[in-house]
Amino acid sequence: MNAPQTLSDAISCLSDYDPNALPVSQVREIVGRVIVPVEAIERVAIRSGLGRVLAQDLASPIDVPSSDNSAMDGYAVRAADLVSDRPTTLKLVGTALAGQPFAGAVGPGEAVRVTTGAVMPTGLDTVVIQEVATVDGDRLAVPGGQQRGQHRRLRGEDLARGKPALRAGKLLAPADLGLLASLGFAEVAVRRRLRVAFFSTGDELRSVGEALGPGEVYDSNRYTMYGMLTRLGVDVIDMGVIRDDPDALERAVRTAAESADAIVSSGGVSVGEADFTRQVMARLGDIAFWTIAMRPGRPMAFGRIGRTSYFGLPGNPVAVMITFYFFAREALLRQMGAEPSPLPFVRARSLSAFRKRPGRTEYQRARLDRDADGTMSVSSFGSQGSGVLRSMSEANCIVVLHHDQGAVAVGDPVDCIAFDGLV
Repeated sequence: MNAPQTLSDAISCLSDYDPNALPVSQVREIVGRVIVPVEAIERVAIRSGLGRVLAQDLASPIDVPSSDNSAMDGYAVRAADLVSDRPTTLKLVGTALAGQPFAGAVGPGEAVRVTTGAVMPTGLDTVVIQEVATVDGDRLAVPGGQQRGQHRRLRGEDLARGKPALRAGKLLAPADLGLLASLGFAEVAVRRRLRVAFFSTGDELRSVGEALGPGEVYDSNRYTMYGMLTRLGVDVIDMGVIRDDPDALERAVRTAAESADAIVSSGGVSVGEADFTRQVMARLGDIAFWTIAMRPGRPMAFGRIGRTSYFGLPGNPVAVMITFYFFAREALLRQMGAEPSPLPFVRARSLSAFRKRPGRTEYQRARLDRDADGTMSVSSFGSQGSGVLRSMSEANCIVVLHHDQGAVAVGDPVDCIAFDGLV
């Protein structure tokens, strides 16, 4: 990770910084320089490690597998006993099962029946799968064409003693828990869970269950933010709705900064709305307000209040999700101590035309499908208004139209990011 900087220092590294037309790439660069990972470490049982960030490199204390063993059900033989171009007859002298090795000696011209995972008897180096062999009493007929060492797993082949098993910064997945168990680890050192406070702003917002007055709307953003943060694996602190009042906002932000590692808010950052927000944040911390060259989600605020990071997202529901997934998500993962990989692109043939001019990044809601020939195709969802939250519920991907990219014609390839596992 880059050494953390102040927001001012991070911005000063950009020669063409323009807060009123900031490219997506520069936003990511600035945020990446400022984020400070949590330092506290705790040990948990490996089952409790799922979704946590590994705090230390782990080396394997054992060889995996611990012995040469059979990769298939069949017969362990000595390759030197086989004739390459015609069948060979060997004598069966016993059986080795997984967890029950064959204890006797195996002489020239002899073979041992083995099951998958059985330790290879001493002196035998090749496995003949049972489907091609013929057995008559204690006589084993092996066809020609066998390869020395086939279907045998070598000691330490998967992981040798002392070799790295998992690196610090790994977000532990189900396979990692299995790997830890296979190495005999009962506990694992992980970073402390990130604490994230979140709230919505706006006098027009009402909570679910309240009656709506003229011009009022239900606060959906807090529920969306709760879902996105929970999926990320952080501890969430719901601070409710903050009214359009400088004193109320300042109290909320101060309280959040005292109890959380990060703050995520929605609303109050667009031109006109942000006047008192700027004043409050200027008193409390190091905050920048940006107009990002993107659609949807142009207005955004970012900075630090002490060691607490702050993400001021737009108020429109779709813009909240887009800015969270393409800026806040990666930053929060870094703050958790993880080394996040970029969201993977799926290349697909566009079934829709997209109007676009170079100079900004656009994120279009769409449907991604696999065609009969196995290729991927994508079609625009239709309405792309940043307030149409239903489109995020019914779409299954985002088409990313990059900063320097122009219009897309039907049949052109485009980059997509699938929602599966993300939203």
